[in-house]
Amino acid sequence: MTDYLLDLSGVTKAYPGVVANDDVSLRIAPGEVHALLGENGAGKSTLVKMIYGLVKPDAGQMQMHGQSYAPTDPHAARQAGVGMVFQHFSLFDALSVAENIALGMENPPKMRELSQQIRDVSDTYGLPLSPDRIVGDLSAGERQRVEIIRCLLQEPKLLIMDEPTSVLTPQEVEILFKTLRKLSAEGTAILYISHKLEEIRSLCDSATILRLGKVVGHCTPRETSARDMAEMMVGSALKTPTRESKEPGKVVLTLDKLSARSDSAFGMPLREISVEVRCGEVLGIGGVAGNGQDELLNALSGETLVSPGMLTFDGRDIGLFGPTSRRALGVLTAPEERLGHAAVPDMSLTENAMLTGAAREGLERGGMLDWAKARSFAEKIIEAFDVRTPGPGNAARSLSGGNLQKFVIGREVLQRPELLVVNQPTWGVDASAAAAIRQALLDLASGGTAVIVISQDLDELMEISDNFAALNEGRLSPPRPAQGLTVEEIGLMMGGAHGMEVADV
Repeated sequence: MTDYLLDLSGVTKAYPGVVANDDVSLRIAPGEVHALLGENGAGKSTLVKMIYGLVKPDAGQMQMHGQSYAPTDPHAARQAGVGMVFQHFSLFDALSVAENIALGMENPPKMRELSQQIRDVSDTYGLPLSPDRIVGDLSAGERQRVEIIRCLLQEPKLLIMDEPTSVLTPQEVEILFKTLRKLSAEGTAILYISHKLEEIRSLCDSATILRLGKVVGHCTPRETSARDMAEMMVGSALKTPTRESKEPGKVVLTLDKLSARSDSAFGMPLREISVEVRCGEVLGIGGVAGNGQDELLNALSGETLVSPGMLTFDGRDIGLFGPTSRRALGVLTAPEERLGHAAVPDMSLTENAMLTGAAREGLERGGMLDWAKARSFAEKIIEAFDVRTPGPGNAARSLSGGNLQKFVIGREVLQRPELLVVNQPTWGVDASAAAAIRQALLDLASGGTAVIVISQDLDELMEISDNFAALNEGRLSPPRPAQGLTVEEIGLMMGGAHGMEVADV
């Protein structure tokens, strides 16, 4: 027998053109909170998929409680005591919390009994949640609680969490951490993946670092600085984004009492948003998830059309222009949902490059698509933004989340936009890639592009923004200079304390 709950030895997994995991060994003890760190494409997702039975190793051994462990599917992993909360939620908006949880159970009890179990687990672990609420009405943090409670009802011995705080408010993060510490104290082991290294330092007992599929180090996070961990991940010194000091130019974008309904039954309408953005300016827009971020990007991209007079670009009313017409003018966008909205999962990177780059990159002429130029454009993105993939012929879904994010952002940046609007530009990417993306946005602004960054990462917004505004219930606060803003002031702005009247849409 062994003192370890999970013991991996020499685990290897290869795909055509890439070795995702190369002779990886990892041990986790009962009650241990173990961080798995690495750059995008380092092999973290492949490793946890093998532990959860989604992928079969090519070589190596896995043991659970000292016994051979080789799950053939997630059902077998759950039977062995392994639960996993994925980065992307798999919930049905129109169903209740209890109905969603029942769908994820092998043999769900009667709904009344299940509802009581949900209440009991919710109370025990400090995850306030009503089983009767409709999922579409929940915040991102509450949706995550649904996923966690679904796992906890299975009484897991090992809980895997992949980027669990990427869409949470600081208050929701604290609730989550209290829950995880309680689980740890009760003997549940937690394998925790995150690019937020200060959170790793606060929560985790130990860490294993992967680079290019191999284990390159171990550390005790509480005794290691975030910068040192980041540099272990990338194998080199971390660069801090810099920008030339330059006065913004003329006003290029004007929103004048922009209002719009949400396309989603559970979305947030935009309410009389007024703001100006200048050439060379970075406007940071913060806010808790679900306060109109997606709706604002859709209104700016042309996916949602707005009434004349509400949206002016370079002196021209474009409220009734669709996405293609706006792109031709230089209005480019990168939405938050990278797989399914920003990129088509089953299309190759070349095809995805064609989708948004056709007009500005000259990839089509007279109705004929120039696939050689499209492939060259995709290769340029891959090289410039260090996208880890065998080549431009690979499908978008084959990339790790962070690498697809780099591809999506790079695709828009390299098209030389006049206005670029990005939602969550560094969601799920490692520290090195995040710094590179932020530098690319700052370089665009230095060259005269107007940039709007919508993000829930306040540190990111304060690092790169000239001016900051907050979205709350579909309203936008008046922008304020980012330099000198305090956390308290930002919190008040995000909470809606900006003196604006709510306008019905």
